[in-house]
Order: sequence, then structure tokens, then C-alpha cells
Amino acid sequence: MSKSKILVVGGTGYIGKRIVKASLAQGHPTYVLMRRELGFEIEKLQMLLSFKKQGAHLIEGSFSDHQSLVDAVKQVDVVICTMSGVQFRSHNILLQLKLVDAITEAGNIKRFLPSEFGIDPSRMVSDVDYGKETFEDKMIIRKAIEDAKIPYTYISANGLGGYFVGNLSQFGSLVPPKEKVSIYGDGNCKACFMDEDDVATYTIKTIDDPRMLNKTLYLRPDENIVTQNQLVEKWEKVSGVTLRREHISKEDFLASMKLDMDEAIRAALARIYHIFYEGCMMNFEIEEGEEASKLYPEVRYTRMDEYLARYL
Repeated sequence: MSKSKILVVGGTGYIGKRIVKASLAQGHPTYVLMRRELGFEIEKLQMLLSFKKQGAHLIEGSFSDHQSLVDAVKQVDVVICTMSGVQFRSHNILLQLKLVDAITEAGNIKRFLPSEFGIDPSRMVSDVDYGKETFEDKMIIRKAIEDAKIPYTYISANGLGGYFVGNLSQFGSLVPPKEKVSIYGDGNCKACFMDEDDVATYTIKTIDDPRMLNKTLYLRPDENIVTQNQLVEKWEKVSGVTLRREHISKEDFLASMKLDMDEAIRAALARIYHIFYEGCMMNFEIEEGEEASKLYPEVRYTRMDEYLARYL
């Protein structure tokens, strides 16, 4: 059976560029939406041209031109959207409603993977409201997809290593601390973190897999389920550095979120609270979905000590 043709929307982004790479690597005819609004963003243009050199097809289109989206969708079998949903970059989740409309009119798409790639929004119950629009918007997109009866797969990738592992989950930096590390609560709340390339690999694996039709794929491999304490210990082992621990109580962390700050920063703090105080990644059993490493045991996923070794 021939492999499905894939259109990646948001192909120059943090996850999108990896999705394009994985799609090509797994032999799918790969198309990338080149938005007319690109303007003078030369880095994005050069990335798109590099995709073309690697064998991807560029399709011009615009979210302000419905017909261009319909025409783009009609050329493929599967659409994967990787538009940003974090407040401190760009927050474009609801723009996908235009993509849902185009897919509905085109009528040929056999699978749509909307922009998720994080914490499962359907599982989010929190005692803080900061940043909740990300989860609410994702649920609006899910409802639109399901109301339109578009076949789908949702990807719950939990924590991306670049944001949570290399910095030992310290706020305000993306690299490991040198002397002291802030520990949230007692540091024993379980979480799961993933290498971004592995997220892309698992995502593409689902495309022609009938087992993942209208289901959620959870990226939660056993060896990447760690507490913050264990993450710090892994760094100390690979680096030879001993860090001084400073624990932050739940009450103090909540108080810090009420200080005067940009709302995007407050939303980022809320995400740390969800993960390390509420345990949102690991406070449920997978019942209506599949776990990636068990479904695709042939994928050799990156362990977090390997991920941390990149920062030496």
C-alpha cells in the first residue's frame, strides 16, 4: 500500500520542522504550506527551500484565502497542523478553525492531526485559571473536528525536552543551572518528557495506522517518566556537578504567580504548577487511547540522561 501524502501546516516551527523531517524519513510524499504572509522572514523561507531540496513539495496558501486552503488540502491525504499554542511566542490555535472549514469542504482527508503536542487538554482540571485559554482553545478545535466528522488523531507529547529537561525545569532559562536548582514542592511529582525528534517520529507512525483512527496517542514511555528530583540527579551524574536544592512550597509558588507580570509569563508559570504541583501528566491511566512506546516498540526513543548529555 502506498504511503499517505502529508501536508504540514506550520512546517517551519519548533515541532513542525521535525514533523517535515520525520515524514520525509519515513517515505511519505510530504507537502509544506508556504504562507503568502511570509514577507521578509528569510530564515523561514530558507528552511522551506531546504525542505524542497530534501524532496518536500511547497504549496502556497493563506489563512485569509479559504479557497487556497481548500486547494492545498485536496492535494494530500493527511493534514498535520503544528501552529504555536504558547502565549510567549504566538498563540494561533483558533486559526485552525479555518483549516477545519477547508478540510470539510475538500472532503478527501482521511486523517487530521491538529496542533496539540503537549498536555492532553481533555484531562486538564486545575485550581488555577492562568493560561487556561490554551487548553480551552484546543478543546474548541477538537469539538469542531468531531462535529464535522473529520477523521483525527490527537498527539499528547507531554513535556518537550527543550523547555523542561535541559534547564532542569527552571523558569527563565533553557540551560542547566550552575550552582543551585529550584525544586517544586518535594520534587517527587511524576512527569514525562520527550525528545522533540521522537515526538515527530511517533506522530508520523500514526498516519497509516488504523489503530489510531479517532484516538489519542500518549507519548509516555516508562523510562522517561521521572520526578524533578530524578531529573536533577541525572544531570548531576552526567555532568559531575552537585547543585544546591532550594524547595519552593505550593503556597509560595501560587503567591509568586499573583505578582505583577506579563500574562504570557504568568501562563508559563501556570504550566510549571500544573506539571510539578498538580501532576497533570501522570494523574490518570490511559484508557481511551494508546501509549506510543508500546504501540511502536521498534522506535528507540531518547532517554533523558541522553538528552541531558547534549548540554555538557
